[in-house]
Amino acid sequence: MTDATVTRTAPATGNPHGERPTPPADVPAPPAGVAVVDHDPFSDATLTDPYPMHEALREAGPVAWIPQYGVYAVARYDEVVHVLQHHEVFVSGRGVGLSDYQKNKPWRPPSLLLEADPPQHTRARKVATSVFNPKTMRQIRDEFQQTANRMVDALFAETDTVEIDGVADLAAAYPLSVFPDFIGLSEDGRENLLPYGNMAFNAFGPQNRRYEQAMVDGGRATPWIAEQCVVGTPKPGGFGATLHEKAAEAGLDEDEAARLLRSFLTAGVDTTVHGIGAALRELAEHPEQWAALREDPSRARAAFDETVRHVAPVQTFFRTVNEDTEVSGVFLPEGSKVLMFLAAANRDPRHWENPDTFDITRQASGHVGFGFGIHSCVGQIMARLEGECLLGALARKVSMIQVIGEPELQLNNTLRGWERLPLRLTAA
Repeated sequence: MTDATVTRTAPATGNPHGERPTPPADVPAPPAGVAVVDHDPFSDATLTDPYPMHEALREAGPVAWIPQYGVYAVARYDEVVHVLQHHEVFVSGRGVGLSDYQKNKPWRPPSLLLEADPPQHTRARKVATSVFNPKTMRQIRDEFQQTANRMVDALFAETDTVEIDGVADLAAAYPLSVFPDFIGLSEDGRENLLPYGNMAFNAFGPQNRRYEQAMVDGGRATPWIAEQCVVGTPKPGGFGATLHEKAAEAGLDEDEAARLLRSFLTAGVDTTVHGIGAALRELAEHPEQWAALREDPSRARAAFDETVRHVAPVQTFFRTVNEDTEVSGVFLPEGSKVLMFLAAANRDPRHWENPDTFDITRQASGHVGFGFGIHSCVGQIMARLEGECLLGALARKVSMIQVIGEPELQLNNTLRGWERLPLRLTAA
């Protein structure tokens, strides 16, 4: 199977091309000696096949300049980690998207986890991790595994060979069957989770046609999401209600408690769906890796982690330079936006051996697919649990997994994932 794909984008609105915006007027030209990479990271062509641009950025130097948006870019592993580690210089509170919140009003109240800096971020993260932690994952592990087992078994209730959409029938179906109950969301309206997350991640990029359509689709979901986050709405005993209780104990008001839960509803589904979908395709297209997983299903977590490294469902994030600084000898003035190419860092040959090879026996720890430092993804432990449970259930039940048609990409300004993934599964 080649890397050829069908791409799906929203109908054009506003600018029919959305690929050559005018650079912000208040962003200075790059200093002499900084390589210019004249590619649009948010164009259809780049989102469909990002790897040529990733290589161009890595080879251009430790820091590059993208003139279409007037932003600096880092794509090598060491420089991406540097930016992520030095949170006091490369801040999140001014927005982790293209927009600088000191200059432009956020489209919604910022996330207390993703778009905040210490001490506000420290307090919110402490509350989140008091509830969302390895102990909690151990408590729900058996239930999550049983749900995965039942879902896979149900596919073969009447036949030993099934043809499915790997996204709708597995990658999306499984998280949507366990995550809402874990949070304590109402039964009605759960279909709003995916369009809301799609909107939020598109909003980190430019206001192109994908952003505009996502705001329409996600806007319909916003009232339901907001309602679910209100203190007193999540079901008692669930993560949401417990999070609200811990937030109150820490002195957060009800609005802050709602915003804290909203962070999990924003990023807790889409990213996992894309991670599992990517894992299904990778394993289908690398039968020797599927055989290795079948031989030892305990490698399911490693297979999911290698997928996150190799494919990177979260491709990019921004930071804002909060004071004049340097990265690898390159001067970056205060107010500059820095676009971190997480996916490019995860395939940087300066750090990884055979980086373009998908290998579930690789020690993939240290990848930046879940971020790094104080803003590393709080929900990564659940994403790993869900990926491990579903891939493990498949490895124990399925002898062969094959891609039987052209996968269809879901283009997003920040995420990389599949809209449709036709698969044939054969029972063991």
